[in-house]
Amino acid sequence: MAKTSRALKKSDFDFALPPELIAQAPLPERSASRLLVLDVPAQRFEDRRFRDLTELLRPGDLLVFNDTRVLPARLYGRKESGGAVEILIERVTGAHEATVQLRVSKKPAPGARIELADGSFACVLGREDAFFRLHFESPEPLEKLLAKLGEMPLPPYIARPAGADDLERYQTVYARSPGAVAAPTAGLHFDEPLLDALRARGVDAGYVTLHVGAGTFQPMRTEHLHEHRMHREWLNVGAALVEKIQRTRAAGGRVIAVGTTVVRALESAIVDGVLRPFAGETQIFIFPGYHITSIDGLITNFHLPQSTLLMLVSALAGREFVLAAYRHAVAQRYRFFSYGDAMLILPHGV
Repeated sequence: MAKTSRALKKSDFDFALPPELIAQAPLPERSASRLLVLDVPAQRFEDRRFRDLTELLRPGDLLVFNDTRVLPARLYGRKESGGAVEILIERVTGAHEATVQLRVSKKPAPGARIELADGSFACVLGREDAFFRLHFESPEPLEKLLAKLGEMPLPPYIARPAGADDLERYQTVYARSPGAVAAPTAGLHFDEPLLDALRARGVDAGYVTLHVGAGTFQPMRTEHLHEHRMHREWLNVGAALVEKIQRTRAAGGRVIAVGTTVVRALESAIVDGVLRPFAGETQIFIFPGYHITSIDGLITNFHLPQSTLLMLVSALAGREFVLAAYRHAVAQRYRFFSYGDAMLILPHGV
């Protein structure tokens, strides 16, 4: 939990967004997106292009990416009574088990079986709040079953079915550790030419793993922030990255997180004010009043109104300044959310 005043409410993080600004598909080129640069000390924004990172970042800076790989985590099946079921994997918990969300007319009881498209079954083990625990009665591991039958789990605000292109575009080019059911979307803007240009500029790269769960799209159900409990996500911050961050800062470079998931991972790995290697689960909730110390900048997409991710960004840059930047982005017709444009937030200035 973050330390902050209990006066903050979910409604304090609302903003008006015209529906047509919600990006429904990616641009033809990943790095062609726009970039809104927030200079926090100067309280100034600047409209740039994402490829301008080669000018905005300095030799000696370190970009930290989340290398999680999105699973094709949406499945379709039928209850034994014949009713249609949509299964969205929340977390893979074993070779044949997962926590899931079910879209179905009547919620199944423990012991109920769901037939999948290949004739195999998933058995309902139980229920935990909004999620169900399923055991997949397939001879092959769940990851292989998803590769065969699954569909990319596009976010609920993308009002179209997932297509073949989404298998590539709703995935970062550096994804390597399977386990997420939602993309770390700030990384979707990076393509190989841009990564090569940043390396040539002298910008280093490091990686964490945080497997983003479907709970990231669940709305807050409490009005007061201090009453909210985050969903669990698994992460790994390795010793090599910790050493690289220490070397970067000792040499005067900046640590730039690519996405809020990187911030959550790094902040979860801080013990007694010191960043340490860590692998395990986190429920960290970062909102204004929490002092983020692990990074010197953040690249992030635009987030949903009243979302925990908007609250995290506000902890870094200030709620009023962030909401002013969002109003500017709306006025300038930026594209919002997963397939939309991005921001570069520099809390110590450009």
